Amino acid sequence: MTEHRKSAVSPKVAARKTRRIAARKTHGRKVQPKRWSQRVTQQSDALDLEPGVFPLTDPKKIAASLKHAAERSSRRKAGAYRSALSMLTFYINRAGKTLPKTQRERLERAKLELKRQFGGTSD
Repeated sequence: MTEHRKSAVSPKVAARKTRRIAARKTHGRKVQPKRWSQRVTQQSDALDLEPGVFPLTDPKKIAASLKHAAERSSRRKAGAYRSALSMLTFYINRAGKTLPKTQRERLERAKLELKRQFGGTSD
């Protein structure tokens, strides 16, 4: 009796094939962002943040900017504090391992500052 084995395709060959298929499917159409987080950042109906708010060096300024954006937004689904905090958390999570330690610490301090600016409440 002979056993029939499935031939294993190397990961490189599989990746090439996937890219070819993806290229064929998107030919002539607008290419969608690869990651859902990229789509949220570009097209979301979330808060309208001022440009360059996250690279700021002062956690108080970051928190103040997020608070201002959350309070003036008419499109938020939750309270202003929760909306501002979720945008900050989203940014930290999206950056992942590429976010420098100093910047991550600064943004974590901005979370605490945000809570302080909202009076220590959760909403």
